[in-house]
Amino acid sequence: MVRQRHFVAAILAALVLLGTAARAAAQSLSDGKPHDGVAAARAMPVQGIDVSYWQGDIDWSQAHNAGVRFAYIKATEGGDVVDPKFLQNWQNAKNAGVVRGAYHFIYWCRPADEQALWFMLNVPQDPDALPPVLDLEWNSASKTCPHHVARDVALAKIKIMLDAMQAHTGKQPIIYTDPVFYRDVLDGEFTDYHYWLRSVAAAPEAKYYRRSWAFWQFTTTGKVPGVAGRVDRNSFNGTEADWQRVLQWLEASR
Repeated sequence: MVRQRHFVAAILAALVLLGTAARAAAQSLSDGKPHDGVAAARAMPVQGIDVSYWQGDIDWSQAHNAGVRFAYIKATEGGDVVDPKFLQNWQNAKNAGVVRGAYHFIYWCRPADEQALWFMLNVPQDPDALPPVLDLEWNSASKTCPHHVARDVALAKIKIMLDAMQAHTGKQPIIYTDPVFYRDVLDGEFTDYHYWLRSVAAAPEAKYYRRSWAFWQFTTTGKVPGVAGRVDRNSFNGTEADWQRVLQWLEASR
């Protein structure tokens, strides 16, 4: 019993040290236009970023040393676009110790089965990866597909994509969305999925009624060592101990 108490005490001490180190490192992360409404996100112990080719070449070791614990990396869009930096970011993030996942940006004017196949052809089946993300938002600025589809059509496409992404990776996907798309399509739907929510001026609870969340994208103007220019910053909804359980789950899935 004494040995067991000592073991538990050692584990708790290690987690405290990890949390202290993470908070110290995260002080290197900042925001070009900080908003008071998302101050809580900046204080959360597990910080991350999401990136695409727009960020150029990333020094992932520098980002990791500054406090970036996880990253979501753009992989595919629609049925014929692969992010030019995807594989480079995918490998370099892993080499630097940043836990990463891939995301697919849905294109409403292409059949979902074609998009699902495109994702499967271009995203490695990596047991080290976080669950894949399906990025769901309207793209009114698109030159080729600016219009909205009907809600039932959108939901059908989403279901096809989620099922295919889970079959390919072996992990239930996470849904990323913004307040407008959530209001138009997702409110009350896919309640057994984890969500990654965009909210850059307030806590997610103020924008998404009754929706729990796993990740919070709280700014698009983040400043992170190793990344040139601005980058989206995110926080994980949990404690340091919760994050360690996520890492243990990934380790067990290898």
